[in-house]
Amino acid sequence: MPTTHQVLVNHEGQYALYPATREAPDGWAPADFTGSEDECAAFVDAHWPDIRPLSLRGA
Repeated sequence: MPTTHQVLVNHEGQYALYPATREAPDGWAPADFTGSEDECAAFVDAHWPDIRPLSLRGA
């Protein structure tokens, strides 16, 4: 059975995939998207085109 994942985001605007059954670790918040690993990866690709941390994007 495939694992359901959730997409997390941190204060720097960086995204991560995490098992949906686990609570987000400190410093990370749910991005309100869950699905298969492939679906979550597609969500991240669509919402995080510039992978640099927020603090470096405006520099």
